[in-house]
This record gives sequence, structure tokens and C-alpha cells, in this order.
Amino acid sequence: MSAPAVQVETRGAVALVTLNRPESGNALNLQVAMDLLAAAMTCARNAAVRAVVLSGAGRHFCFGGDLRAFGTHAPGADDYIRELTTYLHAAISQFVRMDAPVIAAVNGTAAGAGVGLVAMADLALCAHSSKFNLAYTQAGLTPDAGTTFLLPRTLGLKRSMELLLLNRSLASEEAFEWGLVNEVVPDEQLLARALETAEKLAQGANGAFGATKRLIAHSIGALESQMVLESETIARHAVGPEGREGVSAFLEKRRPRFPGGDSR
Repeated sequence: MSAPAVQVETRGAVALVTLNRPESGNALNLQVAMDLLAAAMTCARNAAVRAVVLSGAGRHFCFGGDLRAFGTHAPGADDYIRELTTYLHAAISQFVRMDAPVIAAVNGTAAGAGVGLVAMADLALCAHSSKFNLAYTQAGLTPDAGTTFLLPRTLGLKRSMELLLLNRSLASEEAFEWGLVNEVVPDEQLLARALETAEKLAQGANGAFGATKRLIAHSIGALESQMVLESETIARHAVGPEGREGVSAFLEKRRPRFPGGDSR
């Protein structure tokens, strides 16, 4: 029997949720999205869980959407992406609105939707070696995982557009300076530090934490409706000429030649 794509381990009052596709950089396919929603619901429904740590197995946190899976589902990639993002966005909504504070422990690279998982967390820690890259438009795709809602509110509009349009990477210290993460720690101390923070939160006023989370979510607008728009937009672009070329270029390990762009 194969291991679940997302593992949930309880350590006292703390739930450790681990993306578990290390051989693929924990890239998000349909199974991961489904399992992440199941994990979020398990945490939300278990009154004994008073804090959650989200991390990735192996060297990396999450490479974002699994473009190989997108490619294998052509020509019906739009329906596949709609289904995947429906589960992913439902998981994000659960994490955002549950009582338990959620801490992202970012090891290695967080890209694409992986950055969305960092942004949706209540607190985020990363290792010194961590890097962050949106990478959507580089593949001719549009953002999902709540990034168009969360990043402008976290980083500001201009910095968000810089990451989304120029696709440049943020190193750990710059991610801290920009406010994407709360703390940068030595690589070997990352998980221990995240669990330590979670255990401290687990001793606090869990009901007040949850109410505070929902007040903040309400104050900054309609996350869920924005994620529905994200799902439809990325699905449409995935089967358009830019998305098809971007995914093909990624799979063929070459520079994309977008219609109307420089083909050199």
C-alpha cells in the first residue's frame, strides 16, 4: 500500500501536516489536493488539535502545480485543473477559517501554489536555504491557491506584480524583509522551531485565535470568490496557446516560445 500524498501526524495538541511527494518536490496533483483537503478537515474537526504545522517531505516544501500531470491530461487539462483547484482551494479555506493557528515550515523551494500555501498560513517560518518563486506566467499560466488575493495584502501590489510578472526568486532573507515569512532559521532547526511555536500556540486561547482569524479574513474581503475566479482563469489559460506552449516547454526543458513573443 502506497503512502498517502499528505500525511497527518498528531503530536499532543499539534498536528503535523506533511506534503508527501518528495520525489516530485511535493508538486500538487489531484491526489495531493484531495488529501490536503481531507487533512485540513481532519484538523478542523478535531477539537484536540490546537495548532497545525504544514511542511513538505524531503528537500522542498512544494514546487506548485504538477505540470507533468497537466500535460498528461491534455486535451482535457482545463477540467482536470478545475477539479484540482476546487479541492486545493477548499483546503486553503479550511486552514484559513479553522480555530487552530496554522504555521508553514518552508524547507527548500516554495513555488507557484506552494507560495499560496505559505501566504495562507497564519505564521510562516523558513530555512536559510529556502527560495520562493511564483513561476505561473513563466509557464503561460495564471495564479491560483489564493495568491492573487493573499499576496497583494501581504506584500503590496507592486511587489506582488514584480513576483508574478518577472518571476524572480526571493531568497529567505528577502522573503522575511518583504513580510512573506515571520522568521528565518538554520535549515536543521526548521521543523523543531515550527513545532516549538505551534506548541506555544496550542496552550493559548484557541477559541479566541479562531475568532481572530475569521475576523481578519472577513476584513480583507472574499477569499473564496477570488479563488473561484482563479480556478476558472488558470483552467482557461492552460488550454490556450500560451498555456499549451508553456507546459510543453517545461516538459521539454526548453525556453517557451509564446505566440507573438521573441522566438529566439
